[in-house]
Amino acid sequence: MPKPRISCELHMCSLNFFNYFCFTFDSHGVGRKRDYSPVSWSDILDCDHIFRVYKSGVDGPVLVLLHGGGHSALSWAVFTASMTSRVTCRVLAMDLRGHANERVLKPVPLSLSATPLKCFFLFFRDVANVVKAIYGEIPPPLLLVGHSVGGAIAIHTASANLIPSVVGLVVIDVVEGSAMDVLHSMQNFLRGRPKSFKSIDHAIEWSVKSGQIRNLESAKVSMVGQVRRYVVSVLSLVSPLWGLGLEACIPKRLSVYSWRIDLSKAEKYWDGWFRGISNLFLSCNVPKLLLLAGIDRLDRDLTIGQMQGKFMMQVLPPCGHAVHEDTPDKVIVFVPLLCSLCFVSAAPRGGATCPSSL
Repeated sequence: MPKPRISCELHMCSLNFFNYFCFTFDSHGVGRKRDYSPVSWSDILDCDHIFRVYKSGVDGPVLVLLHGGGHSALSWAVFTASMTSRVTCRVLAMDLRGHANERVLKPVPLSLSATPLKCFFLFFRDVANVVKAIYGEIPPPLLLVGHSVGGAIAIHTASANLIPSVVGLVVIDVVEGSAMDVLHSMQNFLRGRPKSFKSIDHAIEWSVKSGQIRNLESAKVSMVGQVRRYVVSVLSLVSPLWGLGLEACIPKRLSVYSWRIDLSKAEKYWDGWFRGISNLFLSCNVPKLLLLAGIDRLDRDLTIGQMQGKFMMQVLPPCGHAVHEDTPDKVIVFVPLLCSLCFVSAAPRGGATCPSSL
C-alpha cells in the first residue's frame, strides 16, 4: 500500500462576510481628534472559522470527502492514497465543524439553533464555503463523498444545490431507517468507550481490537484525529511524611489522551439530522452510489429506489461501519465507476480497469 501523499492547508473562511468601510466624519469641522483605536473583527464579521483541509492530486476531477461524527479528515488518508494511485483525480478532505483541527473563533452555540435542521445547515454551509474559498466562485465539477454523518451532510449539500458544480454523490453506510434504529443505542455505545487512554498507541490498539476501525494501517492515521492530549492534575498519596507516620497528598500532573469531541452533547439533534435523508438522497438529480457494510442496513425507501434503478449500490462485507477505512481497496473499485459516469477525464491509471456493472 503506498504511503498517503496528502498535503495539508489551513484556510480561513469568514461566513456571512460583507465589505466594511469605515469613514470618520467630523460634524464640527477640522481640529477634532480622530479615533485610531482598533476595532475587533467581531464588530464587523458574523463569525470567523479556520478549517483544516487535506489535498492530494494535481489534476483530474475533484472528490470532496466528508468524514463521520467524531472522526476527522484523516479517516480518508489510506483511501486517498489508494484512490489517487489508481485514478487521475484530486482529493479534498476537510475537518468538519467542531471536529479535529477545525477552529471556530466565534462559535455559534448549539442551544441557539431553533431546530436540528437549522443546526445541521451550518455543516453543509461550511462545506460550500470551504469549496468556494479553495476553488473560487466557479468551482470545478466535483463528486461529494460522505461517510455516516458526513454522508447526510453530502446529501443535504447536493439537495440544496449549495455547490452547483456537484455532478455525483457517494454515500457510505448511512440510510435513514438503520440510522434511526441505531440512535436508540448510541448513548450506550458512547458510555462503553474508554474515557481516556495512556498514550496514542493505546488508543490505536483499542480502536482495532474493539472493531471501531478494523484496518490497522488506517487506524494509525485516523485515531490521531479522534483523540488529543490533555494534561490532568491528580493527587498522589505519599507516606510516611517526615518520618512521623503521617500521610500526605501532593498534586501530580499526568498526560492522557481523550476524545476531541463529546458526541453525546449533540444527542437532541441526531433525529433531525437523519430523518428524511433516504428520500432526499433519491431526489438528488445526479448519479449516486450507496456503499453499505451490510444488506440489513437498507431501508424500505431505498430498497424500492434501488429496484427502480435510481442509484447504484454495493454491499462490502466483511467490514465495520467505517467501510472506507476497513476495506479501502474494495471501495476504490466502485468509486471510479461513478467517476466514469460523471467525469470523462477520470481515466484509470496503469491499465487498471473499472467494473462494468455493480
